[in-house]
Amino acid sequence: MAVPPDLVDFGTSAVPNTVGFGSPLQMDSYRDFWTGVLSQPWNIGEIRNRVREVWAPIRQSYGQMSAVLTELTEGADLIVVNTTGFDVQAANIAEYRGIPLVVIHTIPGRPNGQLMPFLPAPVARAAMQTNDWMSRGGYARDAEKAQRASLGLPKAGGSWPQRVVKSGALEIQAYDAACFPGLAAEWEQWGDRRPVVGGLTMELPTPADDEILSWMAAGQAPIFFGFGSMPIESPADTLAMIAGACAQVGQRALVSTAGIDFSSVPEYEHVKVIGVVNFPAIFPACRAIVHHGGAGTTALGLRAGMPTLILSTDGLQALWGSQLKRLKVGTGRRFSQTTEATLAADLRTILDPAYLQAVRELSTKMAQPAESVALAADLVETFARSPRVPR
Repeated sequence: MAVPPDLVDFGTSAVPNTVGFGSPLQMDSYRDFWTGVLSQPWNIGEIRNRVREVWAPIRQSYGQMSAVLTELTEGADLIVVNTTGFDVQAANIAEYRGIPLVVIHTIPGRPNGQLMPFLPAPVARAAMQTNDWMSRGGYARDAEKAQRASLGLPKAGGSWPQRVVKSGALEIQAYDAACFPGLAAEWEQWGDRRPVVGGLTMELPTPADDEILSWMAAGQAPIFFGFGSMPIESPADTLAMIAGACAQVGQRALVSTAGIDFSSVPEYEHVKVIGVVNFPAIFPACRAIVHHGGAGTTALGLRAGMPTLILSTDGLQALWGSQLKRLKVGTGRRFSQTTEATLAADLRTILDPAYLQAVRELSTKMAQPAESVALAADLVETFARSPRVPR
């Protein structure tokens, strides 16, 4: 397994042969880029500067990443990659090795009419097709051309996403069909190429689980707050905002810091700050969930039957917020536009009993984690043996 250098220790805990490739995650630049895009989409010059900042380390490390993947795939049966912009890099190596490619999608990323419910379906499809077309001019284009040349592959044209599609890759959809009504019918033309398996989430216990569950049981069920890998500019201000909003709606708060430094923030009687915790263990004992909109956290919250507020940092997270609003199981707002007043208002929205009833009904239609993992593994193994793939 190959992961960013700062995730090697975590990866090794699951796959001993884990190596680092590329650059560390540039989350601050990523956050600033999306803040600019979503708040001032007309400021093309500034957006271009932000894009360059995000892509600069990727362009610089592209050759090293290709070399690592080329070495790791010698004798491999197939390559599994997620859609973080490197699926085309993996597709080139799969072509070079003559082995199958499996792509993991955590949201419906190929053109469809279901992902953007605020747009008419034909307009949504056209927008996604335009985005695919624009990817031909991506900031790693020259590096990708150099990769193909170094592998002895012919020049390739067209958009990166559609090249991956045309390669015959198995595109596993790692979310629940119940979250996107109508998508299965729209994608029937792809047959078994785009199977929907449900969220691929982990259920790893932590040493803090029992103590946290004890605190939760000793009082009113709290609202959970977590921000995943998204950087927070001011933990103290964020915690004060959470404490104030929860006081307004008469709720306790459980705040997971994960990788964020909350060591110097004030304490509040109705707020408990924790580190890493096992979400599947604590979510069912919560009153509601507030988080950044990552696909895994979203799936776990919905599986637990929890009304959800997504405070998004990037476009994909915002789309999850829109989808939950469409399903009437939650709502969403950009984190950069969130204040104590808006947070209190959004909490009142998702604490409405109608949201709890709707999300509990949705949870009964969702696959359980073990089922999703088993199905995905079966699909990958079957695809690796498929005669349709040249060996």
